[in-house]
Amino acid sequence: MSKIIGISGAMGSFSEEATNYYCNKYKTIPDYKIEYLISVENVLSNLEKEKIDYGIFPIENANGGIVIESVYAMSKHLFKIEQMFEIDIRHCLIAKPGVKKEDITLIASHDQALKQCKMYLKRIWPNIEIKEWQDTADSVRALRDEELPPNTAVIASFKASKIYDMNILEEGIQDLKFNFTTFLLVSKFK
Repeated sequence: MSKIIGISGAMGSFSEEATNYYCNKYKTIPDYKIEYLISVENVLSNLEKEKIDYGIFPIENANGGIVIESVYAMSKHLFKIEQMFEIDIRHCLIAKPGVKKEDITLIASHDQALKQCKMYLKRIWPNIEIKEWQDTADSVRALRDEELPPNTAVIASFKASKIYDMNILEEGIQDLKFNFTTFLLVSKFK
């Protein structure tokens, strides 16, 4: 029977990438279904209510530091840490089809992605307006669905750009060449 893994992200998120990486590498959960819960709070709440079997979310990045959202959510819930593992995160600058770099007036993404691309943003986009969004992949969906202005660029994964049919303006914009994020696989505390 399939296990349900709740993740802190939308389809195309780095949490989805981490989940697939973990399940393929460690083989401890051979048959699984992903539940896209966007936030760490949603993951841990659903775990406590037994709506999911496992949760996966990021806790720290080599450049961006502690994932504050995770710290706040973890402080409110009981859970068991099953595994701690890392994946390399590569960020892309993504825009609507037809929008060029010179058209961009706003850049949006999750706080952690913005931290991981901080020097890139200061160097290339020193005067651009920055907007925090709840999830990297969800910012791509929001751009597609016109919840963000059309001249917005978002920072997210290559996969998210393909899923939501958006264009990549630039790849590998993270400040560190090797940009590892530590994720937790958690289960219900019993």
